[in-house]
Amino acid sequence: FQWVGRQALAIYRKLDKPSICAINGVAAGAGMSLALACDMRVGCENSRFRTVFIERSLSPDSGMSYFLPRIVGASRAFDLIFTSRTVAAEEAYRIGLLDRLTTSDNLLEESMALAKQMAFWPPVAMQVSRRVLQHSQESTLEEQLKYETHGLVFARRAPHDVEEASASFLEKREPLFTGE
Repeated sequence: FQWVGRQALAIYRKLDKPSICAINGVAAGAGMSLALACDMRVGCENSRFRTVFIERSLSPDSGMSYFLPRIVGASRAFDLIFTSRTVAAEEAYRIGLLDRLTTSDNLLEESMALAKQMAFWPPVAMQVSRRVLQHSQESTLEEQLKYETHGLVFARRAPHDVEEASASFLEKREPLFTGE
């Protein structure tokens, strides 16, 4: 793999925590692929996407051919790659390239708030949830049901968090998860 392929693998496979990309400008070519490799994308009115590979007489690389159809669907992926047109923020949000849309003044604040919201939950369960969702992109329903069962067992390896989830619910208070 070239460095961009290794970069896509590092973000998608090696990280054990969810990844969020805040986009305040143009994500083009390998930069767009990098954004797509992240679990979630937050953008603003300045966010733009452009595949650009066809313009350079290239086919998609750096993971774009894997991520793009899974995010926007096959037909839209063909459209974006074959035309290399610019996708502005509103359309990007509508077709799923962006998961959240805010203003440029609030972009980092909203991205950090999203990260804090996700960090609140049990870390082992979050890690396993990420892996289960990734695995679902490549499996049949039967395989995925088996993988989900494995994920449930793995998530219970943090006994404090399992107990804390029940106790905080019963005591009607905010939980304090530790990953233990």
